[in-house]
Amino acid sequence: MNGYDKWSETLDPTKDIHRISKQVKGQVEKKTGEDYLEFKAVKYRYQMKDGGENYLIKVNVGEDYNHLSLFQAVPFEGKIVVRCVQQHKTKDDPLTPFP
Repeated sequence: MNGYDKWSETLDPTKDIHRISKQVKGQVEKKTGEDYLEFKAVKYRYQMKDGGENYLIKVNVGEDYNHLSLFQAVPFEGKIVVRCVQQHKTKDDPLTPFP
């Protein structure tokens, strides 16, 4: 990462990112009103902040992709909050920060 408060480059998902995406699937389905049969992280970015870490995760949901904006508070065993979901993205849409 390039420094505190800066977003990382777009990266391939790690085991932790796959775990996080599975953990928030229910929250995402509630926000979007969708029931996803497929829900797999394909790319992500992160940002270290005071009190926790922000994540942007691109998730393959079948015919298209969702971008997830998440926050995980310190300690990192804590709950992950889905801040916002952008639906109907493509494989090539860049992961750019959003509220």
